[in-house]
Amino acid sequence: MRAYGRRKVLALAAGVLAAATACTSNASPQPSKAAATPSASPSPSAPAPAVTQAEAAQVFSEITVTDDALRVKSDLQGRLAMAVDLTTGGQTPLTVAAYLSSAYAPPHYKWGAPTLFVPRIAPDETAPLWFSALATRDGSPTLLTFAKSDRWRLSSAAELLPGQEVPEIQRDADGYATALAPDDKSVTISPQFMGPVHASVAETGSAGVTAGLVAAGPYTTDVAEQIASLRETAKNDGFSYDSIFSADNYPVYALRTEDGGALIQYSLSRTTSTTTKTAEDDYIPVPESAQWAITTPVLRRTLKLIETHQYATVVPSLKAPAPAAVIAHDGALTRASGQ
Repeated sequence: MRAYGRRKVLALAAGVLAAATACTSNASPQPSKAAATPSASPSPSAPAPAVTQAEAAQVFSEITVTDDALRVKSDLQGRLAMAVDLTTGGQTPLTVAAYLSSAYAPPHYKWGAPTLFVPRIAPDETAPLWFSALATRDGSPTLLTFAKSDRWRLSSAAELLPGQEVPEIQRDADGYATALAPDDKSVTISPQFMGPVHASVAETGSAGVTAGLVAAGPYTTDVAEQIASLRETAKNDGFSYDSIFSADNYPVYALRTEDGGALIQYSLSRTTSTTTKTAEDDYIPVPESAQWAITTPVLRRTLKLIETHQYATVVPSLKAPAPAAVIAHDGALTRASGQ
């Protein structure tokens, strides 16, 4: 992936739970323009939401502060186990990679105060509990999502791409956002299909059946072009090469935007396989980014690289169809193997 190659694995992999050194004092939620101009109002008798904005601010602070403490303890194996327990979804393999690729010493990050996007979920609803937060990570705006099962965990973190902003999120009179159902049909791509559509575009580019549904760019059509080029080069050199994206069973989170569209957050896996076709003298070099997982500099038969990528994409309303646009990304090599 071109964009992936521009970053070292450590910088990408550590986009997990990194805490601010002054996180406790900076964790109060910030006002939003959308909160001042609500698009929808709850009923005066509406019950208190299952997740309040105050609780969301506390969760953001507690998880990042806890992670900061884990990064300075001396029990290396224990730190990793506890850090993994703070995560879910795509953040779990990213957390493991962040520790293993850095000899259990992932770097610290400083987080700014979060702007919270908390869906109004009634206490009696069976929908999963979650919320998103936009905060600076070492000065770079990063969109995070926290989800609750038995307790709160960090599920996603994606850094805004240069020149991109989070769209205005639709809020009610109390400042709560609106979550979209997985099968919502009011937007050009339903949340449950965003991952598979993105995966298809990243593999086939402008030639596939999903062409035009997602805007061209470094995380979509450029990736497809790179895959096609590397496949042809490998073939000429006596190797077979393929790279496949999949949505797996990672959770998907979607918020209604002011214009009737959606902000969708999701994860994809990318599995790249290289195999020799001829005999003893052929070998596959192990890339620098995978040398924390594979100890030999070359492999004789096969190399498999698995990456985990997290995205935030703006999807237009069905009333104003246009290509969906990826606005945030983070990712890393999370597994490597071969023989």
